[in-house]
Amino acid sequence: MLIIGHPWIKSQKLRKVFSIEDIKNAQADEVVLLEPLVDSHTFAQYCQGNSIAYAVVTTSLDDALFANALGAKYMVCEEDMALMIQPIAQEYLFDARVLVLIHNAKEIAKIARGGIDGVIFAEAIYG
Repeated sequence: MLIIGHPWIKSQKLRKVFSIEDIKNAQADEVVLLEPLVDSHTFAQYCQGNSIAYAVVTTSLDDALFANALGAKYMVCEEDMALMIQPIAQEYLFDARVLVLIHNAKEIAKIARGGIDGVIFAEAIYG
């Protein structure tokens, strides 16, 4: 299970971006975070075409399918959406990892029991 943003574990930070210029200004050790694909598919295409690691907020199964096809590294979603996406991600061997946004460590075990790829603490996202 991936755990991103916990103080005990060194991990990448996710930077919210809202333009191609924001993407270009991201540091090499950051993963850019895009809004749902309906609003950011051109940014996803840019990232894919330039080998830039990115995550995308995922609010539907369609978003997840397209995010994986567009080379997303992570799909960040709420727990109920993650529980719907994860079995499909496993069936089709997605390269993208499903992450649930959490606010405290007590949530980790619950998400793990659901078989989700990982969690990301809200503190790991900035910008």
